[in-house]
Amino acid sequence: MKPDITFYRRFAADILSDKKTITIRNQAESHFNPGEKLRVGYEDNNDIFCTIEVISVVPVAPGDLTNDHARQENMSLAELQAVISQIYPGEQQLYVISFRRIDEC
Repeated sequence: MKPDITFYRRFAADILSDKKTITIRNQAESHFNPGEKLRVGYEDNNDIFCTIEVISVVPVAPGDLTNDHARQENMSLAELQAVISQIYPGEQQLYVISFRRIDEC
């Protein structure tokens, strides 16, 4: 079974310990809806490691990311900005997907 959403392995421990409660994605992954339950996998092999429930999907410009976003990502604002510019270089419109972990797989 394929995951509904994937994450880099470096983020898995934070998700599983409930320290990471948002993900910032581009337009291609902005189609999720509040209440939707998603199987979460690793981006490198699609193994599923937990299930999350989407709380909200809110548009955000990269320049509008705040310390609150960084805290929800379990990193500093400088780290978050660096990660976003590495993963989504030049993107002007991103989406903050808030979620809660339901269970581990």
